[in-house]
Amino acid sequence: MNQQFRPPTLPMTTTGAEGLQRRRWTVAEIEAMVEAGIIPEDERFELIEGEVVPMSPKGIHHEQMKASLNIYWAQRLPEGIRFAQETTFRMSADTYVEPDFVFWRSTDGLANLGPRTALLAVEVADSSLGFDLGHKARLYANFAIPIVWVIDAKRRITYVFEQPSGDDYARKSKVSPKKSLVASFAPELAVCLGELTLV
Repeated sequence: MNQQFRPPTLPMTTTGAEGLQRRRWTVAEIEAMVEAGIIPEDERFELIEGEVVPMSPKGIHHEQMKASLNIYWAQRLPEGIRFAQETTFRMSADTYVEPDFVFWRSTDGLANLGPRTALLAVEVADSSLGFDLGHKARLYANFAIPIVWVIDAKRRITYVFEQPSGDDYARKSKVSPKKSLVASFAPELAVCLGELTLV
């Protein structure tokens, strides 16, 4: 927290009063404030349709699942496919998110990562499961992200969203911990969460 600009007792969030407009921020404005030191680099939030949304604290289930998947996928990554963990995924001028994992083709490059080049976004959910299955999934659908996996880190159940259509997905399924999750663009990355050894 930057105490030069913000008293330490002032809450970091506010709840908008019904009917009142709020200022819409852009990705460029947020990045400029981080660069200027107004917002600390390590402050964790997403910019969703112009609104700054603090990210939920991460529990141990989330961290174990994320770290284990990172090791697992890094060891099996096929030629031509790349992924990043918690990277700033710019969706539009006023929206960016930080999925736990996002995959793309190496020919597209990380610098060109966006809704047209992303192959799969993975959200590992602990305390944020309801938000990830609702508002976040609709957001990904709006930007036509082809496949989204929302992993319930506690129960190891995965909610699969495919074929974006407007603000929803035409195909939704739930994969149990005993079945493999398979991405059509890279079958080598198939993982059975029930058999995944946690770090």
